[in-house]
Amino acid sequence: MSQSLILALLALLAASNAASVDQVLDQQWRDFTLEHRRIYQNAAEERFRLKVFSENRNAIIEHNQRFAAGKVSFKLAINEYADLTSEEFNELMNGFNFNFTQQVTDASWDDVTFFSPEFVSLPSSVDWRSKGAVTPVKNQKQCGSCWAFASTGTLEGLQFRKTGKLVALSEQNLVDCSTNWGNQGCQGGFMTNAFNYIRENGGIDTEVSYPYKGINDKCKYNKAAIGATVTGFRILPKGDENKLADAVANIGPISVAINASPRSFQFYSKGVYNEPACDSEKLNHGVTVVGYGREAGKDYWLVKNSWGTSWGDKGYIKMLRNGKNQCGISTIPVYPTL
Repeated sequence: MSQSLILALLALLAASNAASVDQVLDQQWRDFTLEHRRIYQNAAEERFRLKVFSENRNAIIEHNQRFAAGKVSFKLAINEYADLTSEEFNELMNGFNFNFTQQVTDASWDDVTFFSPEFVSLPSSVDWRSKGAVTPVKNQKQCGSCWAFASTGTLEGLQFRKTGKLVALSEQNLVDCSTNWGNQGCQGGFMTNAFNYIRENGGIDTEVSYPYKGINDKCKYNKAAIGATVTGFRILPKGDENKLADAVANIGPISVAINASPRSFQFYSKGVYNEPACDSEKLNHGVTVVGYGREAGKDYWLVKNSWGTSWGDKGYIKMLRNGKNQCGISTIPVYPTL
């Protein structure tokens, strides 16, 4: 066989493989836009979104090859955010804003520091979902209100422990009504501001009475529809994962702030999330720790997110525990007192 014929056959094979890859990408893109009801303004925007989707898809494929080879401990998957760049995603979804010194200074009660019980052995695993203390996963939509969901997540759990009744609370109430307490609705906020508001306001409405819209709206708080009240809050020691485990085991679900910037977090699917590139000081997202355990030889925190059930492991993520404060998960844990 001549060299020219061999080269021609190789070129034909390469072209065939490229066409096959393009067909797979085109089908996945069509499936994505149909499933998530994407309608773009014009052809130029759709071309850009397809480019972003393709880049995210390729990164996911490359990561999952490393997962299959046992080189990383978690898997990624295409989800409803696959047509967003990391920058767009972080701007839309991560609305955590916090100044630690100012928050503690502004506290209107003295004891804001958590003291763990002494000489109490902790269980090897905790999952507050199995005890009925966790509401279904919610979806903040394209609104930076993660702080509100982290606030209600811990309050719902702690109130369940106190009353035996699980009541879904209104994040929209916090988005609309806590601006004077330092929050900025869909533009960000922090959990202690939310707890300050609830305390001074005399309560927070139920989700049923004040449903979530995912936009900044006028305050419609109704004191006749209160679902919970608080007396204050407690802040756990910075960076102490043992204290966080104490609180999760003995208090209940705990709200925390994390760095959710890495693309790997955007597309997490399953496994124990261990991202070396995740800076523990650049916190931008509020979530709720609802348990902890061990899987495949790695300790993890069981974390409830607010990006819907199509994200992650049905809305949850297992984050590395006892791993040098993965993504800042133990930097500023906080919970309300009832």
